[in-house]
Amino acid sequence: MKKIGFIDFYLDEWHANNYPTWIRENAKATGRKVDISYAWAEIDNPNGLNTAEWCAGNQVQALASIEEVVEQADYLIVLSPDHPEHHERLGKMALMSGKPVYMDKTFSPDLNSGKRMFELAEKYKTPLFSSSALRFSKELEDYRNKMITSISTTGPGTFEHYSVHQFEMIVALMGTGAKRMKSLSVNDSRLLVIEYGDGRQATFSQLQQAPFQVHIQLNSGESVWIPECTEMVPKLMDSILVFFETGIPPVPMEETLEIMALIDAGKKAIAQRDSWVKVVI
Repeated sequence: MKKIGFIDFYLDEWHANNYPTWIRENAKATGRKVDISYAWAEIDNPNGLNTAEWCAGNQVQALASIEEVVEQADYLIVLSPDHPEHHERLGKMALMSGKPVYMDKTFSPDLNSGKRMFELAEKYKTPLFSSSALRFSKELEDYRNKMITSISTTGPGTFEHYSVHQFEMIVALMGTGAKRMKSLSVNDSRLLVIEYGDGRQATFSQLQQAPFQVHIQLNSGESVWIPECTEMVPKLMDSILVFFETGIPPVPMEETLEIMALIDAGKKAIAQRDSWVKVVI
């Protein structure tokens, strides 16, 4: 049995509360001999379960330190999805372990810390990947290798916590190479325009309760509307477990860093409406 270890800021959060079930469902369906076995969190959720209670409820062994999780687990998941500012610190030992590490979304709070984490992983030959589940939506699969001239995405939530999902879809389909970004945002609605150096363009529209949707314009003249993104969570879980088995990241480092650069540029663009901001890698 291969053992997965969780490292989190606090464990009683939506991802940690659901990953054990999703991973165990995948293991049962595929016959994989893998389970969530160990967990450590820096603090207890101030408004929820403490670490001991969470571990008891999820049939996971609480360990006393990050060092113990890294030493005893075969594979490592660094969570803290709503607090990516802790990823570099919480993930340091994992990234020095040589064991496959999945880093939850959003990978890093900024591009520079993201670069440092990949550099550390490379130094210690640690396989590393991070992704929003939206990349793995079933509806996007047929368009990954198509020539797309323009893409428009919509989605919900705040820029801080949810922009990664739309940028993940954009980069999954458009690849790298974004050059500049402009914001035409107002109040609680964000509208961003992203230009590429080859004439392609993407738009990002974020409303508080908009569904995740995608419009795609192909260079063939065909256009496609994807009104719903589905099956992304099971596909993400499967991708994580395949990554653990093979050590081969399903998402290139370059694409993850491009997403972090887009988030950085988006913050700057929102702060200076209707002005072009360079996307700097």
